[in-house]
Amino acid sequence: MDVSFDFDGAVVLVTGASGALGSAVCAAFDDAGATVCATDVVEPDEEDALLDGERVNFYRADFTDESAVESVVSDVVADHGGIDALANIAGTWKGGSHIEETDVGTFDLLFDVNLKTMFLASKHALPHLQERDGAIVSVSARSSLEGGEGDGPYRASKAGVRLLTETIAEENSGTVRANAVMPSVIDTPANREMMPDADHEKWVAPEDIAEMICFLCSDAASVTSGAAVPVYGEA
Repeated sequence: MDVSFDFDGAVVLVTGASGALGSAVCAAFDDAGATVCATDVVEPDEEDALLDGERVNFYRADFTDESAVESVVSDVVADHGGIDALANIAGTWKGGSHIEETDVGTFDLLFDVNLKTMFLASKHALPHLQERDGAIVSVSARSSLEGGEGDGPYRASKAGVRLLTETIAEENSGTVRANAVMPSVIDTPANREMMPDADHEKWVAPEDIAEMICFLCSDAASVTSGAAVPVYGEA
């Protein structure tokens, strides 16, 4: 069954837009007619598909820096009149060590990129989302549901995303909907390079996760808030 969404006239802010999932989310909202405000610390090059969108506007910023976040949100509102949806896609993975062997820099990196960006983007977008009965979708992870060997700080940071999502939903009940998606392994070039012997056919394509994010921001999910939605595929 083909699914289509209509975001004509809506303004959507997407963090982590230069990554594989972020660019897929930008493309999905652009295809649905939204004005997409894409932001990332890494600016896309001229050949990046992110720039192909008809209504994609790029704002370069480090979303671990609160002043930068505040500036981008203010610019987006000034340029486009408001914000209807926020997609918190910025994130990273690093692991491989037991806790006693994990460098504090790795811990800080994971909490900064995975959780702090989501907190700051939500904090500064919320006043504008509240004016439009908007929606927030953030990226948690399947692995955030339990402890595991070698990537504890990553799992903890993604669990934080899930819990902050529930908090935002509770604090904004009836005004702003907040939900999370929980991927397992996303089928990206970086993950294929990292795990060349895995069964890539069981991984989920970024485009399929982007479609779920569009759904959660749409009127079709108007009764859904505070959810952590599995997007595991067969992984």
